[in-house]
Amino acid sequence: MPLFISPTSFGQAMALLLIGIGLAGSVLPIVPGAFLIWLGVLLWALLDGFATVGWPTLIVLGLLATLSYASNTGLTVLLARHVGASWKAIAASIGGGILGAILLSGLPLLGTIIGTILGACLGMVLFEYYDKRDLRQAIRASTGYIVGYLMSSVVELFFALLMVALFAWQAFFAN
Repeated sequence: MPLFISPTSFGQAMALLLIGIGLAGSVLPIVPGAFLIWLGVLLWALLDGFATVGWPTLIVLGLLATLSYASNTGLTVLLARHVGASWKAIAASIGGGILGAILLSGLPLLGTIIGTILGACLGMVLFEYYDKRDLRQAIRASTGYIVGYLMSSVVELFFALLMVALFAWQAFFAN
């Protein structure tokens, strides 16, 4: 007996996979968690003809995804600036994170995460030291960046869980 899955069931499985990856991405660097959750919910809504998840829910989830992204970026930059990091050092940190992710991407999953974090910190420390010639300040700026990233991850996880809860309520319990 051949195993057959309907296109709608397959699509809904893909939507749930996107939502799951998005939930994980809310705490992983580089992965746009809230955006993937929103895309998964949009796919679900398209597949069921907006019967369970409608435009009002998608708009609310889109706003939550935007707040999540803003908090992620804002908290990280705010705390790095608070401890004295320059905008150039923040840019170097972002570039270092991307470069680190690429260089360590050969190690499955953890390589990208570790590479992003190490690259971001190394980029921040090197640029701050080059710019100000003060190693203590460079390490302080990098520490502020890390604390900001960790705080923003907690906030982003909160938004991601809220998005998933709203989706589940609409898709499985509201009707």
